[in-house]
Amino acid sequence: MIDEAQYVEQIGVNLKLIVDHIPGIKVVATGSSSFEFAHQIGEPLVGRKWQFELFPIAQAELARHEDALTTAANMEERLIYGSYPEVITTAGIERKQQLLHAIVDHSLLKDLFTLEYLKKPQKVLDLLKLIAFQIGHEVSVSELANSLNINFTTVERYLDLLTKVFVLVRVNGFSKNLRKEVTKNARYYFVDNGVRNAVINNFNALNARNDAGQLWENYVCIERMKKRAYAQSYANTYFWRTYDKKEIDLVEEREGKLFGYEITWQKGRSKKPPKDWLATYANAEYRLINRDNYLEFIV
Repeated sequence: MIDEAQYVEQIGVNLKLIVDHIPGIKVVATGSSSFEFAHQIGEPLVGRKWQFELFPIAQAELARHEDALTTAANMEERLIYGSYPEVITTAGIERKQQLLHAIVDHSLLKDLFTLEYLKKPQKVLDLLKLIAFQIGHEVSVSELANSLNINFTTVERYLDLLTKVFVLVRVNGFSKNLRKEVTKNARYYFVDNGVRNAVINNFNALNARNDAGQLWENYVCIERMKKRAYAQSYANTYFWRTYDKKEIDLVEEREGKLFGYEITWQKGRSKKPPKDWLATYANAEYRLINRDNYLEFIV
């Protein structure tokens, strides 16, 4: 077992030598930085490796240990404090908050700062704060660059790196047939809700904040990604929006079909699919995901 393998010099070549010369051995090598890790182990281990992406604890895993009533009781805590293992198992909200701040300040971005030698790490944290307030909305790199007073290319690089150290997930816009579909800008979700809230230092209860809908969308989208990844159910993931503001939060392209999911915090709310969606894509489906039916969607 080799932890943080990206810091081992020539890790790919060394792993190849181990596997090729020690009969029957199996090596588990973990890394918290995909850009450095994948680069080092890629070519030397062709045909010799299986690669897995591990998320914070999934609701599908927790479902094995709790009933529906317990899950419902824990929902608010999951939306606010996320699902890093130690955060889940630690009692007391103050201690959970301390852990999340420690993760953000000392652990989460260490690979980015160490391996990329960033000159202005505070700009990365400022960028994350801006992204945190734009969950569920398209992100304009130009606007971010202006707000941070850095150039366009630097912001793009930071965003790319933040996805490679498993802080953010990028979702692009879907478009095939309509000229009015929006595809220029992407949307970003945090891999963990607790990290998102630690970045903006807001751990208020849901009834005392105005971003419950954003927390819910981030949570459902990431939990859906966890479910698909662990079930090896592969799909292309997008959002869909037109310039006249018709939109679908999450689109999956799989099995030769399109599946559109509108994610809403409001229970019992009904919403018809956008006419352009069904008219343009004859093989498309549409479904509303809310607090009444979300467990089926993510578990």
